[in-house]
This record gives sequence, C-alpha cells and structure tokens, in this order.
Amino acid sequence: MNSLPDPSRNQRSIWLVAIGFLLIAANMRAAITSVGPLIDKISGVYNLSSELSGLLTSLPLLAFAVMSLLAPKIAERFGPERSILYSLILLLIGMFVRAVPGTAALFTGTALIGLAIAISNVLLPSLIKRDFPNQIGLLTGSYSVTMSVFAAIASGVAVPMASLPGWDWSRSLLVWSALGFIALAVWLPHSLRAKPAAASGSRGSFAAMFRSPLAWSITFYMGLQSMTFYVTVAWLPSMFHERGFSPESGGLMLSIMQLVSLPTSFFIPLLASRMRSQVPLVIAAGATAIAGYCGMIWGPNSLSLLWIALIGLSQGATISLALTLFGLRTRNSQEAARLSGMAQSIGYLLAALGPVLLGSLHDAAQSWSPVLAVLLAVSVIVLSLGLKAGRDSYVSEDNSDQTAKTTAPVR
Repeated sequence: MNSLPDPSRNQRSIWLVAIGFLLIAANMRAAITSVGPLIDKISGVYNLSSELSGLLTSLPLLAFAVMSLLAPKIAERFGPERSILYSLILLLIGMFVRAVPGTAALFTGTALIGLAIAISNVLLPSLIKRDFPNQIGLLTGSYSVTMSVFAAIASGVAVPMASLPGWDWSRSLLVWSALGFIALAVWLPHSLRAKPAAASGSRGSFAAMFRSPLAWSITFYMGLQSMTFYVTVAWLPSMFHERGFSPESGGLMLSIMQLVSLPTSFFIPLLASRMRSQVPLVIAAGATAIAGYCGMIWGPNSLSLLWIALIGLSQGATISLALTLFGLRTRNSQEAARLSGMAQSIGYLLAALGPVLLGSLHDAAQSWSPVLAVLLAVSVIVLSLGLKAGRDSYVSEDNSDQTAKTTAPVR
C-alpha cells in the first residue's frame, strides 16, 4: 500500500532550499571584501607595485564579467543546481590556492574565486524565479541583505583576525572557507536530487537576449549603477579627506553608506514584486541618488551625513531592484539566467573600469569635484534607463515556447 506524501517533509525541503540560497549568498562577497583591508600587508609580503595591488582588488570583478556570459551555458549543460555546487567547490579551491605562498598562487586563487562567485551571481536569481515564483521579492531581498552583511563583516574583521597570535593575512582570508563548507554541505543533497539539465526543456538562445531593447535597458541600469557604487566605495574616503575630514572620518562615512543601504536592499524587492510597474520605485531611488550627489557637490560639509545616507539608500535600492528585474522581466528561469548573465557581465566590466577611469580623472583635475559631477550625470542616466526597465513588459515576445511554465516544484 502506497503511503501519501508527507507535507511536513516537503515543507522542510522548501526551507532547506531557501536556507541554501542564503548560505550561498553569504559566500558571494566575503572572500573578496576581506582582501581590501589587508592589501597593504599582502603588498608588503610580496612587494607588489600599486598597479598589481589594484589588479588584485579588481581581478574578481573582471572574472565576474567573463564568467557571467558563460554561466547560463554552464547551467544548460549541467543544470543550475549542479552548476552552483561546482561553483562552491571551485570557490573553496580558490581560497586554498590563494593561501599558498607565492604571487602566482595569490593571483590564481583570486581569479578562481571570482569565476566561482560569478556563477552564483548569475544563477541564483533564476533559481529564485523557478522555485519561488511567488516570493521573488522576499528571497531577492533576503539574499541581497545577507550578501551585504557578510561582505561588511568580512571587511571589518579581516585586520583583527590577521593580528591574532600565530595568525597572518592568509589565515584571516582562509577562515571564510568554513562558511563555504557549510554552504556546500547544505546544498549538496538538493543538487544531487535535482533533475538532469536535459530535462529542463530550455528554449531560446543567449544571442536573442542581446537583441532585446528592454534587456539592454536592464543591463545598463545594473551596469551603470554598479559603476557608481564601486567608484564611491573606492574613492569616498579620499573625497572626504580632500574636504578636510580625517582618514578615520572618511572611513566611517563609507561604513555608514553601506549600513544605511541594508533596509532598502531588503524592502525594495518586496515592494517591487507586488507592483506591475516598478517605475515609482525607480523614480524614488533615482531622485535619492541625484539629491545625494548634488549635496556632495554643492551642499555644506555640515550635512555630509545626510548626503551619504541618501547615496546609501539609493545604492541599496537600485542594486536590489536590478536583481529583482531579472525575475520580473523574464518568462522562465532559463531566460532569467540569460538576462542575469548579460547584465552582470557588462555591469561588472563597468564596475571594474569605473574606479580606474574616474581615478585618472581626479589625477588630471587634481580635484574630486569632476568625479562627483560624472557620478551625478550617470545617476541621471540610470534613472532614465530605469523608466523603461521598470515598465510592465518582458524581454522576449509572447509565444508558446517562451510562455511554457518552468517553475518546477522544489525537490
């Protein structure tokens, strides 16, 4: 006699998958953000030039740009669950290679870490769309906040851990492999139960995504937003130092900016998923960014905390909204993966080039004012792109292939 399915077991499986998403998100920035505070120690050990030190911090972003184009194809070959499983294994390999003495191992391990994280960057939004189609906002907000929180923790504890008795910078970085092993242990059973990729019935092509005007709007919305974020993160303390603030105060302003971004990172996806059009959110986020950068250019120093808070709120809103649009503007999980790959590839390329190009602009002008003017102009462009990206439509035409449901139940 066949037994009936156990509803409680199915509910447990759903929760385990959601927890797996959050553990993966926790690993998507910590291994990278922990490097910045230790860059002086690492450069001192290996006698790295300023150019090589800069390359070490931008290498993961360049790896994101390359692998984001390949990740959808990898998912179609191995399945998204197995692809993320392999990315977690590659992430751990990269962490251990980076800890091996030698400059070659340092850069090789860093590149492997970037390639591994890029796969999760691209595929997590598509899995959320497939397995949790009615909770896209909740899951996107949750993983966005988790990613940001662990990124902040990793950068904050890097130096204290490296200063522990018997420890050094390599051990401080390697400690995050423990988080990777936890994510791997939780994700492994789910990935092994997943159906083979051949059973997914994927339709369409990656090339078709590049022919969609809406896909390009979303791509540049994410890309230019990412550029403003990484430029601001890279140079904000220096901007405040030029205004007469101490280095410690400049670093504090950067921390505040990232802290105030957390509420909008969580709540904007929740609101976006309940709206047919996200244009009102686009306008609110864009206006907040424009006000913040206008304040930085023309406002008094006494209100600097307000300008930074506005910029932080807008950064949290725009990145989480961009991630949510991957699910809301596509018809199935395969399409979401392709849009995510396209947007993140171009987005992280702009993110990697932005600090370098605008840093050069500062050197030529001997002032941060032109850089802030560029960030203000880019924020206006981001707002204009969002007005199209936020409208209720899809990146593909409505046809029988594309509208086929691919929201398979969680296994």
